[in-house]
Amino acid sequence: MTAPRWITLWFRAAAIYGLVALLPQYLRAAPVGGEVNFYGFIGTATAFQLAFWVIGGDPARYRALMPVAVVEKLVFGVPCAILFATGRVDALTFGAGMIDLALGAGFLFAWLATPRS
Repeated sequence: MTAPRWITLWFRAAAIYGLVALLPQYLRAAPVGGEVNFYGFIGTATAFQLAFWVIGGDPARYRALMPVAVVEKLVFGVPCAILFATGRVDALTFGAGMIDLALGAGFLFAWLATPRS
């Protein structure tokens, strides 16, 4: 069985959004003393966007990676929500975190909707 078409679109759209959000950050100055962490985060997150693109290409084949994709979205979205609630991040960062949580929810629904091969 094949996965519903919306799953391909969801993962591919997430990959494009992620690349658009992440790649311009390479042009920003990294925080002094935190260059390795800053660029390491951007690079790792960018690699995951490529994984989303691959999952979208054959959701049934890569179904086992979908829960990992959910976790990738939770590790940014949940801290953003907590930090916003405690007044430690701005509304823009909070919004980005909420987008990640929405994408993660879509990844979870995709995993549930994708037939096991």
